[in-house]
Amino acid sequence: MERWEGRHSVADAERSVRGNVAADPGTRAGAARVVLWLVVAVLAVRQMAVVLREQPGERLADLASWTGGDGVLHAAGSLYDPGRFTGTPFAGLVLKPLTASAEQALGVAWTFGSLLLVVALGLVAARALPGPVGRRTAILAAPVALTLLMVSLPVRNTLYLGQTSILPVLLVVLAWFVARGERLPGVLTGVAAALQPTVLLFAVLFWLTGRRRAGAAGGAAFAVCTALAWAAMPQDSWTYWLRHLAGAGLGERPDSLANQSLHGALLRLGFEGPLEIALFLVLAAAVTVVGLRRAARYARDGQLLLAVAVTGCVAVAVSPAAWQHQLLWVLLAAVGRVGTRASDRLVWPAVVVLVVTLPGKMLLPNVGVLLPVRDNMLLVAALGAACAVPFLSRTSPHWQRPVPTDHARPVPSRFARVPLLPFWRRVLGRPNLLLELLLIRVVYSAYAQVRLAATAGRATAEEHGRQIHSIEQWLRIDIEHRVNHAVVDITWLRDFFDYYYSTFHFIVPLAILGVLYVRRPPDYRWARSSIGFATVLALVGFWLYPLAPPRLMPGLGFIDTVHGVQDLSSPDFGALTAMTNQYAAMPSLHFGWSLWCGVVIVLLAPRTWMKALGLLHPLFTVSAIIATGNHWVLDAVGGAVVVALGFGLTHVLAGPRRLLPRTGDTAEPPPGRTADEDGGDPVLVSGPAAGKR
Repeated sequence: MERWEGRHSVADAERSVRGNVAADPGTRAGAARVVLWLVVAVLAVRQMAVVLREQPGERLADLASWTGGDGVLHAAGSLYDPGRFTGTPFAGLVLKPLTASAEQALGVAWTFGSLLLVVALGLVAARALPGPVGRRTAILAAPVALTLLMVSLPVRNTLYLGQTSILPVLLVVLAWFVARGERLPGVLTGVAAALQPTVLLFAVLFWLTGRRRAGAAGGAAFAVCTALAWAAMPQDSWTYWLRHLAGAGLGERPDSLANQSLHGALLRLGFEGPLEIALFLVLAAAVTVVGLRRAARYARDGQLLLAVAVTGCVAVAVSPAAWQHQLLWVLLAAVGRVGTRASDRLVWPAVVVLVVTLPGKMLLPNVGVLLPVRDNMLLVAALGAACAVPFLSRTSPHWQRPVPTDHARPVPSRFARVPLLPFWRRVLGRPNLLLELLLIRVVYSAYAQVRLAATAGRATAEEHGRQIHSIEQWLRIDIEHRVNHAVVDITWLRDFFDYYYSTFHFIVPLAILGVLYVRRPPDYRWARSSIGFATVLALVGFWLYPLAPPRLMPGLGFIDTVHGVQDLSSPDFGALTAMTNQYAAMPSLHFGWSLWCGVVIVLLAPRTWMKALGLLHPLFTVSAIIATGNHWVLDAVGGAVVVALGFGLTHVLAGPRRLLPRTGDTAEPPPGRTADEDGGDPVLVSGPAAGKR
């Protein structure tokens, strides 16, 4: 009875602070579905607009080089002599009739037709999810799948270049999930393999899963299509299959970053000649054996879509050339379930989606030891799906019921009209490290890109600088010039502030987040959210009020101690490099982040001397940004404002930092400690009660 009452009181508390959000989950799912379908429509229109806005000589570059007035499909000689056509002879045979179409009409029709293929692929993939599928998943699967396809790099590249790489993927998916019997699935697979040879591995998968007639039909269809192309274009077929070994060496340089296959990766790592070929063949054979065995196991387990995705990833890895527009198989691998805990269930899909939608430079920093991984991110994801990622079996007890996440008891917001977010509950456990690192990296990359783009020109930034200077003079806080020149005359102090300004801006916040992640997981989430809100608000300031720092203001006599003497008479000065926006000064995140560090240390540090040491960081930082001429005093005030707003938003939306003590406990925590520290005993909500909204 007491246990039931406890769960009932927790549920009442959640409804009181978050609203009765579970009143009609079907209605909410239906509304979400409508919104997602609108997103799909907008993305489709945008993709067509992006392609068709380009000049005729720039859009659909590959298609134009094939079918244009001087295209290779018009040429009387070999398809492969100009070096622009990389498809199979069968693909050339299929595309030749299109050369009679007008270029403009063909561009519109091709782009629209490619989008229809994407829609068909998304709809079939959504219906192929392994069961049992919940009602909400069934409602949202199709629009979510189409949204991810639309924003993925392979689809965007296919539409931009006018490629045919969506068709083989769709043919294989239709063969496995739509076509009936044994002959038609095999024929569809064979035609797909005639367009992309390594897709013939799906015929092997048919054979391994007991569908030998389908596998034989696939091999026969591939042979017939290839023979037909050979009869029609014998010289081109000889060139493609024998001279270039199934297309290897056609198109871009095989060692370019666009070639995300084992062959391309080995070339980029410096291997060449017979050694590279031998190593590639050995690795390709190993990946094929391991990957196909895994795919057959998942197919027998009832996870056909995952089996198809794994086989496609094998085909990508072992192909001599796997260009970016051919890597849709990696996105399909997101359907696999990884992890026994609910908190880990989103890690693999998030990794796949990030890898397939964002360039590698946004996911990993420009560090030498990480470059081999960063340059081969799609290949690494494909190899992981094919050979390494431990996907759960449907017979696992955690397939439908992962280990639940422990949540703190919900805390009422102090603002009755601003309820806590229904999905934002205080999690007590430590978040997945890989997902956190990816989140931090992606958010920082986006921050850097937005900061770089948020500029209105030198004249506007200098005008705002004069406004800030005038306000400070009126307030009698214009101390920047005196401090700057005083520090310049003291060599050791100038060197100290230069080093502090350049070094500790990132190190200290990352160190604090790292310590909280290990020692105080609930507080880590609170701290991470607050600094995230503050950074987003700062970006708004950069957009709305570009501001020249003191060192970039002509005529005021400031000395740039960090960057050295600058030529302020240059009309292009202010874009010192293409790597940063020097007019993103208001608010100062140098001071804002340091103030965040000081507040977090004061609130959480267990010792007084630690709290005092934490306060030195914002003090040294504000001194450094003023002494080096990089910020105005009011910039620091702006940084303090966005940090305060960041803490405030976190409080309003997620509740106070302190967790409620266990029901019935009346003792206050000892000084310097809170109920959510290692020795505390917060109220937990887990299992069935944790799932209530």
